[in-house]
Amino acid sequence: MTCGTNGKTTTNNLLCSMLEAQGFRVVSNRLGANMVEGVAAALATAAKGPLGYLAVGYLAAAKGPLGYLAADFACLEVDEASAARVLQDLHPDFMILTGLFRDQLDRYGEIDLTMKALEKAILEAPDMTLVINGDDPLTAYLAKKSAHRIVSYGVNEKVTGDVDVIREGRFCENCGAPLQYDFYHFSQLGVYRCPSCGFGRPEIDYAAYGVRLSPQLSFDIQKINSAPVRISAPMTGFYNVYNILAVFSVLREMKLSTEMFSEVLSSFKPQFGRGEIFHVGEKRRQKVLLNLAKNPAGFNQNISAMLQDRSPKDLIIVINDNAQDGRDVSWLWDVDFDRLADETIRSITVSGLRALDMQLRLKYVDIKSERAPDVEKAIDERLADGCENLYVLVNYTALYEAHKYLEGLEK
Repeated sequence: MTCGTNGKTTTNNLLCSMLEAQGFRVVSNRLGANMVEGVAAALATAAKGPLGYLAVGYLAAAKGPLGYLAADFACLEVDEASAARVLQDLHPDFMILTGLFRDQLDRYGEIDLTMKALEKAILEAPDMTLVINGDDPLTAYLAKKSAHRIVSYGVNEKVTGDVDVIREGRFCENCGAPLQYDFYHFSQLGVYRCPSCGFGRPEIDYAAYGVRLSPQLSFDIQKINSAPVRISAPMTGFYNVYNILAVFSVLREMKLSTEMFSEVLSSFKPQFGRGEIFHVGEKRRQKVLLNLAKNPAGFNQNISAMLQDRSPKDLIIVINDNAQDGRDVSWLWDVDFDRLADETIRSITVSGLRALDMQLRLKYVDIKSERAPDVEKAIDERLADGCENLYVLVNYTALYEAHKYLEGLEK
């Protein structure tokens, strides 16, 4: 089971692919339907027999009088607000916690409310092992407080420049004192300690060293007292180092092989707008990268990944405020949009229900933008007069529309 604010879908789907590559049958909610109904639907789809075996709204992972679940493993991503309800009926062996960031304020509230929801959820499965991002003090505190068995992963060296100043966990969750950092990776992630009570970054079980972000991700993963394993992946973005570390950690803890890790990564296709690349236009020479950006931490990481590409590019940003997105878009003022004043970004187009808000936000950092009535029009215009390298950053409800249109253009 995978929880956390960012990275759930990629981490969950990569773990699913790794298991399938070893011949296991896996049931998963690959498309990211991670609330109660989506989890139930994923299990129901894998059920064999006339009706399946119904147990408190879920299909039990065992044979029953009316059917059974035809799978060796279930890999399920679960929304933080739905985790307690799901864990009442499903007790996974492992829960991955990818990290906690402020997200959809009108739905989740501040980050402490998300932590309380997850704390309640974790108590529903006392025998579950927590596989945590040890670089996140919020996740580390939540895990330590639970008394569950903990496995941690993290990055043991400074990789990125300290340009991201959004700090969700500036203060120690244990005593309230300001945390001290040796260095940050992004947001509150880094090597930290509390000088007052002694709380700090846990000993990292699976650590990344020698991280290279371009031309593709590569780094060593080393378990304590074990030889390092070199990983390479055709992905962008420092955040994907954490996604890969999480999956590697779970496989090792399950006593399963990681020999095919780089091979599976080389053919892994990001799911539905998570760094998904489309090739469109005449002779498919125009590249479009579609990525979900739904909160300050995620948006800042998308900007960092985009700026690692030093070739000329156009950018489209689509912001909606439908119920699934969150009505409150004040989080836009916490994103480091001033970094878009980069010589490689030739044009910026905004669209969506809150396009004017986005345009105003850019104006406050002296960045000009054009406005398009919808994402399809925006894409058409940039493909017609752009530099054949287009980035499209969207929040939730704009994702399906953008993906469907780009998929049609590619076909």
